[in-house]
Amino acid sequence: MAMKIVIIGAGPGGYAAAVRAAELGGEVTLVEGERIGGTCLNRGCIPSKVMKTTAEMLEAFQRAREFGIKTAGSPQIDMPGLMARKSSVIQTQASGMAARLKHHKIVFLQGQAEIQAGRNVLVRKADGAVTNLAWDRLIIATGSRPRPLPFAPFDGRRILSSDHILELTQVPESIAVIGGGFIGCEFAFILSALGARVTVVEELSRLLPIPAVDETCSEIIQREMRKRKIAVFVEQRAHQILVEDSGIRLGIAPAGSFGSGTPADQKIIPVEMVLICIGRQPGTEGLGLANIGLAVDAKGWVVADNKMATNVADVYAIGDILGPSKIMLAHAATAEGIIAAENALGDGRTMDYDLVPSAIFTMPETADIGLTEVQARAAGREIQVDRFLFRQLGKAHVIGQIPGEIKLISNKADGRILGVHMVGPHAADLISEAVLAIKTGCTVRELAETIHPHPTLSEALMEAACLRVHGS
Repeated sequence: MAMKIVIIGAGPGGYAAAVRAAELGGEVTLVEGERIGGTCLNRGCIPSKVMKTTAEMLEAFQRAREFGIKTAGSPQIDMPGLMARKSSVIQTQASGMAARLKHHKIVFLQGQAEIQAGRNVLVRKADGAVTNLAWDRLIIATGSRPRPLPFAPFDGRRILSSDHILELTQVPESIAVIGGGFIGCEFAFILSALGARVTVVEELSRLLPIPAVDETCSEIIQREMRKRKIAVFVEQRAHQILVEDSGIRLGIAPAGSFGSGTPADQKIIPVEMVLICIGRQPGTEGLGLANIGLAVDAKGWVVADNKMATNVADVYAIGDILGPSKIMLAHAATAEGIIAAENALGDGRTMDYDLVPSAIFTMPETADIGLTEVQARAAGREIQVDRFLFRQLGKAHVIGQIPGEIKLISNKADGRILGVHMVGPHAADLISEAVLAIKTGCTVRELAETIHPHPTLSEALMEAACLRVHGS
C-alpha cells in the first residue's frame, strides 16, 4: 500500500514536496487555504517581478533616444493594464501548476487545515464541508505573512503591506518604505521608476542589512537609489505614523534615541502612503500545532533540522514557516520541499544552506553566494578579493546598463572560490554559475580558464577571476 503523504501549503515548498513525493510513489494530498502557488505566485515573487518588468520597460522608453529611437510624447504608466497583466501571468502559472498536480495524480484540496491528534488533518472548505485526512507522513509548508508595526496596523489604503502594494490602482505621488531589506529595496526601485517620490527608512546601518549580502553590494544599491533621487535614511527608526485627511506624517528618529515619549531629534516626513516591510510572521494561526506537540521557537517559528524533520515523528516542516534561522526564500523552500519529500519516503538527504544564493531584484539586481568579505576575515581565512566593474564590459555598454560590480572572494593559498557578490544587470541570473563553482570546489584559475561567450554579461565573472590569475 502506498504511503499517505499530506502536505499543508501549496507555495513553492509544498508544491515541490508534493510533486517529488508523488514521483517517489506516495499517495499525496496537497491542502491550500487560499490559492495554489502560495505567497510566491500570488503575493510575492511573480507579481512583484511583473511590476518590476513594467518599471524597467518604462525606464527604457524614457531613454529611447539614447538607443536611436524617436518617440512621440512621453510614456505613461497604465496601472489597470499592469494589474491585468499581473493577473494574467499569475493565472497562467497557476493553471500550469494545477495541470502538473493532476498529471501526478495529486489530490488538491482548497480549505483551512487543522492538525489533529492521532495522525489526522481536518480540512474545512469554504462551503462548510469538512474532510478528514489520515497521514503516514505530514509536511507543513504554510509560509508567512507581512508583519505590521505595533503602532500602525495595515489598513490597505494608506498603510500598506507588501501584499497591498501589489494591488495598487494608481501610483502614489509620494511613499515611504519602512525597512530596507530585500522587499523594501525592491519596491523602492519599482515605485520610483513608476513615478513615485520614494523615501526609504532603515533602522540598521546599511540597506540590505542581511549577513549573506556583502557590504559592498549595500553601498552600491544605496548609491543607485540616490541617483534616482530616492531619499535614504539609515540608522533611523519610524516611531510615529499619523494619518490625516491630507496624507501621512511619518516621524523618524535616530535608532538609538528611543526612550519614553517623543525623541527630541525626530524628523517629520509628509507622504501619501507608507509601505511597511519590516519582516514577516509565521503562518501558523489555527493550524493546531499544539495538538501534536510540535516545537516552535519564542517567536512562533517552527523548529526543524537540516533534514527538515521536526520534533514529532514523521512530521516535516519547510519554507518560510521555519523563519529567519533558516533562509526565507522561495528557491530555498523548493529545495527544502524536495528534501522533505525524499526523507519522508526514506532517502535521508540533508539541506545545505551554505549553497543557497540570494537574488534581490533591485535595479540593478543584487545576488550573493558564499562567504562575504567580512565573514571570511572574521573566520580567520587568508583571502584574496578581486573586483570587476560592469562598466568595463562591452555587453553592459551595449544594453546601456553599466552600474555595478562583481566581488570574487577566494582562498589565498589554493585559489578555491569562497564567495561571489554582485550588483549589476541580470545578477540574479548570473549568480548560478558562481553557486556551481562553489559547490564543485572550483578554483579561480579554473573559472578564469573557462571560455565564456562574447559579448555577454557572463564574461564579468570570468574577468573577475582573471584579475587574480593574470593580474589584469
